[in-house]
This record gives sequence, structure tokens and C-alpha cells, in this order.
Amino acid sequence: MPTLTKSNALFQTAAQVLPNGVTSNFRYWGPEETRYLERGQGAHLWDVDGNEYIDFRLGYGPNILGHGDARVDEAVIEAVRGNGNSFAMSLPIEQEVARKMADMCPCVDQVRFCNSGTEATHHALRVARSYTTREKFIMFEGQYHGVHDYVLFTTMVRNDWITTNRRSPVPVPITSGIPKALHELVIMLPFNDPETLERIVKQTWHDVAAILVEPVLGNCGGIMPEAGWLETIRKVCDEYGIVFIMDEVKTGFRLAKGGAQEFFDVTPDLATYAKALGNGYPVAAFGGKRELMKHITSGLVHGGTYCGNRVGMAAANATLDILQNTNALETIHARGRELQSAWTEVLERFGVPFSVQGHPSLPSFWFTEKPPREYRDWLETDHDLYGRVAMGLIERGVLPEPDAREPWFLCEAHSHADVMETANVLEDVMREQVKSKK
Repeated sequence: MPTLTKSNALFQTAAQVLPNGVTSNFRYWGPEETRYLERGQGAHLWDVDGNEYIDFRLGYGPNILGHGDARVDEAVIEAVRGNGNSFAMSLPIEQEVARKMADMCPCVDQVRFCNSGTEATHHALRVARSYTTREKFIMFEGQYHGVHDYVLFTTMVRNDWITTNRRSPVPVPITSGIPKALHELVIMLPFNDPETLERIVKQTWHDVAAILVEPVLGNCGGIMPEAGWLETIRKVCDEYGIVFIMDEVKTGFRLAKGGAQEFFDVTPDLATYAKALGNGYPVAAFGGKRELMKHITSGLVHGGTYCGNRVGMAAANATLDILQNTNALETIHARGRELQSAWTEVLERFGVPFSVQGHPSLPSFWFTEKPPREYRDWLETDHDLYGRVAMGLIERGVLPEPDAREPWFLCEAHSHADVMETANVLEDVMREQVKSKK
């Protein structure tokens, strides 16, 4: 067990001025498990107690090159040294970053910058509503699109049993504080189900402004789209005049230089970006076809005090340069395949049913007889065992997200030694778990 004396003490003082001692609900692991960090470098983190971790969370994905990447940091330092950051006016570097995004991302003609994935999906929905003059939108079970009120919905779950039918899921708010009026704007459907999608769109298209989809089911560990799924979304959007919004906050610049739309060869109308765009610096964007984006110039509001700030733009400019002009992604994908093979080799030794899935840049494994293809399959995986294994890994210095919703994120800085150490630790943890059941 790692010593968390300093983190525990910090929690006690932080809890007096921060709810649960943190600035995001997802950072609270309990009064004796919440960790406070000292620094990160490459693929490793050190907490305030000096414990070192191989980091497969990467801040939930942003640090695609690794923590403290010198190339990005130097670009940011040089940009802000004596120059200021936010001016309520535009900077020349904004168009440099926008042109890079347009060159890399198939759907992007024009871009607007913001500061988080939440902002990006919020504004993309506003553009779609303005363009179509409709109000409802379709999203899919198990997906995550940020923390604004429009998208904080799931389907009803009580102790792992679901109270709504798969053919007609009922959206339920994830949190208190969501206005009841917004419930009527969300149509929730199962992922990877073309038949249900086509049936519901045929019935409701006249109210539907957009279909908002993560191309990879990123809040269920990274379940991949089946052949024809994204193509069906593209087809029904074309047929019924619906805006296809691909939420690339997790997949953008990670699955390929042009993101999931390049990897799967399906082009949306709009796309949202954050995370890997700035290698850990706060920057996000939404962009797409000129025909839609031009609505921002004619009566549609988008803005923000910090949109296009110098720090975010410098970070994005440097990060995109590296991703576009080096073999960073090839390195990440190769390391991810190595990790997936190592997981498989270890888990096969213990006679426990499991499934290794996902793109190698954000893979996952689950304890299950049936490989998940959608949210309801994922719900049936052994979350308790996964949680125990994840915490066992963390206690031994390997840091995945302890919640099975999140995939494991790979970065350019992960090494062969990191993968081998992870495999060794996983074997120790699995041996302990199997032994405890006997």
C-alpha cells in the first residue's frame, strides 16, 4: 500500500474550502484515497507523498505526447513570455491552428475555439438548431458529451437492472438541477443498432436537429462502432436533413491525424475537439462545413472571454505540428497494441472470462463472457472485479481510471518498460484476486 499521509492531510484542509476537497466530482476517491499530485513527466506521475505511477489516465486523455512535453511547453513559454494571454481581441496564431485543423480533419472548413469539450458540444448543438430550426437531438446510451444540461442524461439503472426497454430508452438526468423542459429535447437510443436508429428517425425527423455521437463509445471503456454503424448515421442525416455531429473530444487527433472521421472514413457535418488538441493545456474547438459554420456570422452567438487565448493556441499549434509531422501516433498505436497483447497474455492464465477491446490508443479490458457492443452489454460486465483489479494496480504504481467507464489512454512517452511493468503488476493483482476467491 502506498503511503498517503500528505494527501490525507491535504484532503482535510481542502475539504474546508472545496466540496469533497476537489474541483471535479470525479477526482474524489474517498477521504483516505483521494490523491494530490506533485508533478508529471512523460508517462509518469508523482503524488505529494512521493509515490510514482505509470499513468494511463493522462488527465482523461489530453496528454497525448506525455506530461510536460518540452516541445509544447517551450512553445507556450515563448508565446506568453512578456506578451500577455487574453485580450478580448484576436491573435494571428488562431488562424494558424485553424488551418492545421482544416488540413487534418476531413469535415472541417471553419473552426471556432473554446476552452473545454463541454463548451464545444454545447455550441455545436446550437449551430445545428440554428441551421435546421429544429430543437431535439439524438444521443446514445452510455455516451458522454460533457457536463452541460442538454447532455447529462442516461437510461434508468437501479442496481444494474434497467427499467426502460432497449427499443425505447427513456432519458433520465444523471444529476439534480437539470430543468425538466430539457428532458423533452433528448431522444436516447442504443449504440451500434442501425435498425432502431432508422426506425426512430423515420418517426421523429421533423423535430430532430442533430445526431450527436461519440464514434467510439468512450464512456464504456471505448467500445468500437460496428461496420455500417457510423455510415447509417451519415445516411439518415442526409436523408432527413439532420446535422451529424461527431464528438471527437476523446478520439480527435488520437485514432488518426484526422481523428475518427479519417480512421472510419465517415465525414460528419460538425465535429467537436478538446483533450489531445493541446496536450494538457485547456483548449477546445468545434468546426465543420462552411455552410453550417457561417450561421455564427448571421445572428448565432458564440463567444467566451478566454476563447483563443495565447496559451491554448500556442499549445494547440505545437501539438498539432508534432502529430501532423512526426510518427508520434504510430508510436502510440504500436505501444497500445503491445499493451493489449500483454493484457491478453496475462489474463489468459487465470481462467477468468475477459474481453480486450478498443482502439490501441484508448483500449480497455472487461471481465465478461460476452464482448460488449453497447452500453447494456457493458453494464453486465463484472464491474466489482474490475474495480478491485484497478485499485490493486494503483496501489502498486500503475494508474488506470478505477471506474471501468474510462478506457486506458496511451501517450507517445509510454515505453516498452512501462508496458512490461504493467503486465507484471497485473499478474500479481490477478493472482491475489483469484487466491482471495478460493
